[in-house]
Amino acid sequence: MMPGSYRIINYALRPAKAIERRMLCAAFERLHPFQQVQDYRYLGFGSIYFSDFQLVHRALGITDMVSIEKDVSAKACFRFNRPYRCIRLKFATSAETLPTINWRRRSIVWLDYDNRLNTEILGDIATVCLRAASGSLLVVTVNAQPDAEPTKEDRDAYQDQTGKSFELADYRFRIAKELLGEKLPIGTTGADLRGQEVARVFRDVIHNVIEEQISLRNMASPDDEKVQYRQLFHFRYKDGAQMLTVGGIFHHSSEENKFLACGFSTLPFIRNGTEPCNIKAPCLTPKEIRHLNSQLPQNGSSRKLSVPGVPDADVKRYAEVYRYFPSFSEVLFF
Repeated sequence: MMPGSYRIINYALRPAKAIERRMLCAAFERLHPFQQVQDYRYLGFGSIYFSDFQLVHRALGITDMVSIEKDVSAKACFRFNRPYRCIRLKFATSAETLPTINWRRRSIVWLDYDNRLNTEILGDIATVCLRAASGSLLVVTVNAQPDAEPTKEDRDAYQDQTGKSFELADYRFRIAKELLGEKLPIGTTGADLRGQEVARVFRDVIHNVIEEQISLRNMASPDDEKVQYRQLFHFRYKDGAQMLTVGGIFHHSSEENKFLACGFSTLPFIRNGTEPCNIKAPCLTPKEIRHLNSQLPQNGSSRKLSVPGVPDADVKRYAEVYRYFPSFSEVLFF
């Protein structure tokens, strides 16, 4: 059996991911107009690191926490690494677990996948959209890395299956169609499935599915219980593979004032459309970080930030995310 991805990638030590995690937590703490944030339920995929669970518990005080773990062969490992007693472990796939959740409670749901968007993930999204209580948040992360250059075996298999010479654009389209089926937007071509365009297509697919499910949900609901979805998050980052995170809040039409009182729009990383917030974590030494911190925040100052030997682009990137920048350190004993 292949080891889980958590044995290949240390999810606790990815700087761009850590920045995203802190940004999301800063948004979660704005939910208090709906109810006290500590009374929300947090649901996600903890893996063996439980990085987001630890942050959410410490920063927000949430104690109702559910971690879905599909690797049922490693139950003892997950139980041993569980950092807090308040985290309940559900050993099954998300498709099996999500329909069994009591959705009457407001929830923060982070479906943090490490694989590419597919129909199974879209099924999980649909489940949450149809059942989540007003005031709940849904966040979805998927791998949006473009297809690798096809090998000779890939090209030969394509020719055997299609009976025609290899065409890279059609090859990419066939892979996307296999992943997303009828949810692949009409008019999508192989040229739309390269580079950053993969993340754009995946974001559109997720958004379309959410809108479809909300529309279905509202068909059977009275006017005061109709639900709106408001996108809040559209992140792209790359600690290795290109990743995409999108999500937002569900609320009754009658709770517009509560949504506005959350003040999400004042957070600099909020994105409610197709333009992403690109997270790029510069490589800086602890001394360089301390030096930059001593000059921040600028608060409109025209004085240029600088650090000897550090490119201006890295200085600018750090200034954009410094409040959420992770601190990693190594303790050496001699």
